[in-house]
Amino acid sequence: MHFYELHEGDGDVFSDVLLASEDEYSAEDFLDLVQGIRRRIQDHFEQDTLIESIAAELEREHDFIFISDDRLTAALNVSRIEEDNFIAEIDEGGSIDRDGSFRTLYADLDPTGAGESQN
Repeated sequence: MHFYELHEGDGDVFSDVLLASEDEYSAEDFLDLVQGIRRRIQDHFEQDTLIESIAAELEREHDFIFISDDRLTAALNVSRIEEDNFIAEIDEGGSIDRDGSFRTLYADLDPTGAGESQN
């Protein structure tokens, strides 16, 4: 089994998807395959993101396995702190229940507090 990853986004906010294939592709061949699909679907993709849509096409057309949350059997939260170790709930669609209110949250934080106003 061979594993591949697609990234989407900029330096601050990004997402990625994992794919698996029994066939091995060189990085250049995988790029060519992905670019061909991207060009074809970039203006009308079916999933939430471009990379999820490309992954779905790779699964349909080239027998890749799109390793999405929908395929999860179990999800665990793991921490050094004992009470923070637990089985995470998976919703009916197979996704980890993360409350669904947002997909990505970007916050520009200044840990020094220099940007705070002193009133």
